[in-house]
Amino acid sequence: MENIQDIYTDYLLSSFGQASATGLSSLLDENISHDSITRHLCGTAHGEKELWLSVKPFVKKYRSEDACPIFDDTIIEKPYSKVDEHNCYHYDHSKGRNVKGINLLNCLYHSGAETGTVRCPVNYRLVPKPVHYCEVATKKEKRKGAVSKNEMFREMVGQVVHNQLPFRYVLADSWFCSNDNMRSVDKKDKFSIFEIKTNRLACRDGTQRDNGQWTGITEMVTGDAPVEVFLKGLDIKVLLVRQVFTNKDGSTGERYLVSNDLDLDSADLPVRQAGFMTVYKKRWSVEEYHKGIKQNASTGRSPANSLKARANHIFHSIIGIRQTGEAKTGPRH
Repeated sequence: MENIQDIYTDYLLSSFGQASATGLSSLLDENISHDSITRHLCGTAHGEKELWLSVKPFVKKYRSEDACPIFDDTIIEKPYSKVDEHNCYHYDHSKGRNVKGINLLNCLYHSGAETGTVRCPVNYRLVPKPVHYCEVATKKEKRKGAVSKNEMFREMVGQVVHNQLPFRYVLADSWFCSNDNMRSVDKKDKFSIFEIKTNRLACRDGTQRDNGQWTGITEMVTGDAPVEVFLKGLDIKVLLVRQVFTNKDGSTGERYLVSNDLDLDSADLPVRQAGFMTVYKKRWSVEEYHKGIKQNASTGRSPANSLKARANHIFHSIIGIRQTGEAKTGPRH
């Protein structure tokens, strides 16, 4: 009989309903008891270290100097499960409100190797909220994390560097575009490209910065050309660009991107702007990855109640998606 981990992973990829130990045991004509599967899920905890050991041979094969680690979080909604430090209320910026579920912070390695584009998860963390507190205004008990997502982000970037994965740009959305995050990436002699919120303040030179002459970034960048600026609270110069895009319904929108790479592509301004867009559009890969683990790997369809069993279930989902993507470019390890 195969390893239970492989069997459970394949089961998650083929399941269309609730993914349970009883369901898998029944599918196997009880050749493996549901108790054995439950013991496996409640046994040794699996997490980011085990994921890295699993993907390391594959990722090392397809690594490249121009690769991009992409960071983003997603919420696995579980509205009917009991509240605990993992399954609790998190703010969903795509919906603009708090939703009940498990918050998952992911790092996807996007490499354009000679053999083709490779996208593989290399790290992830569950975002816990173990600290209870009472909100003064509402008198309601709430939860918060002992470590913020931005702190996790910096630790995970450091882990990518520690694992000796080459890359050029760290990509993330505006949630992670903090001064501390940009400063941390810059200190590692790496580049970043983040979407930045429009309420940020900036100035054009050191004199304006010293005199406190700050202007909204929407006033700093009015055309298509990137502009070198100092952001308020950030001691390094960055490149700021405005992107205007057209939606499917024909309406237009805009967003602002920022990078510490002042020589992005070339000194030719139109090319520099194109470079911003070309690199940053790779960030969409992590959105496709989130959709994949939810729809194709049963990430949120486990009835497990214990923290360890639920965390191990998510680990198996991630491993399953990794192996599915790997099959397109190489053998399953």
